Amino acid sequence: MKILINTPDISLLGGVANHYEGLRPYWKLKVHYNFIGGRKKIPGPLILPFDLIKFFFLCRFGNYDLVVLNPSLGSTAIKRDALFLKIASITKKETLVFWHGWSPELVERINNDSSWFKRKYDLASMHLVLSGAFKKDLINWGIKSPIKLTTTKVDDRLIANFEIQKKQVPDFTILFLTRVEVYKGIFIVLEACEDFLKQGGSFRLVIAGEGSQLEAAKDYVKKKKLQNVHFLGNVSGEQLIQAFEDASIYILPSYSEGMPTSVLEAMAFGLPVITRPVGGINDFFEEGKMGYLVKSLNSTDFAEKISYMLEHPTIIKEIGEFNHFYAKKHFMASEVALKMEGFFKMVLQKDFKEK
Repeated sequence: MKILINTPDISLLGGVANHYEGLRPYWKLKVHYNFIGGRKKIPGPLILPFDLIKFFFLCRFGNYDLVVLNPSLGSTAIKRDALFLKIASITKKETLVFWHGWSPELVERINNDSSWFKRKYDLASMHLVLSGAFKKDLINWGIKSPIKLTTTKVDDRLIANFEIQKKQVPDFTILFLTRVEVYKGIFIVLEACEDFLKQGGSFRLVIAGEGSQLEAAKDYVKKKKLQNVHFLGNVSGEQLIQAFEDASIYILPSYSEGMPTSVLEAMAFGLPVITRPVGGINDFFEEGKMGYLVKSLNSTDFAEKISYMLEHPTIIKEIGEFNHFYAKKHFMASEVALKMEGFFKMVLQKDFKEK
């Protein structure tokens, strides 16, 4: 069984690239990565014709049994991957489409007229989604191909030397580790911490990541004279591990998500999570057991949850232990790769019953 996976270059930053870089050591089947999209010095649109031609020859002459496409539900990605899907169909390849991001704005547009989407994407042999809500959208748009739920992953190597029993955090530390963007909730975090300080709370806030709002976030901290706010920039390797190990709780007030890897990683490192009920989080998150879901985008609501946790350190410890073992059971890359290969076999054997 030989599998071709279209993915951005795994040496670049990005959710899809990170996902497949983490799965690479754990494949049992013959899996080949075909890098598409922007390169370090070449924008994606300029290289698309080359990507399409290369993909055609791989499908036609590469002896692959299955092709895996990895779009996000965004206006550019769905048009691009519709072309890859058409090529796979013309060359008579079984195709699995794994949807990653999910744009609420585009959902509304497709809800108004789903004919183009259905015509292009019902060519796929199977769809993978990160949320039950995404599955309902595909069904509503007329997709008849089988649709299965999956997840992102935590790289096994990330927590190889981590022991939950030895976790100790002397200071109350809040971690925000993701792209520094408005839609990721960076200013909700800063405002929540400001509210928390006004209530007499004491904390350390660590912001790890880069993005278009990084300088604006730094300016906000200076203007509001927020103490104990630390910007790490982009982190990886030992720095990433250290950021998680030094944290007490993880916060992510995203406006929308697929299945945020950072939440799963935080859980693996024994952190309670304060986030929002978006994307795939809804499908597994147990309120109170894993942390707290805040429906609103109101910073005071997040500040209340932060304050409650500071006042109940035993809850931080109990939730952290629960999250660590839950993540080890459900989200490790070695297990996710195995489940993905199960989906590959489903498609090729035309057996879509859950095993």
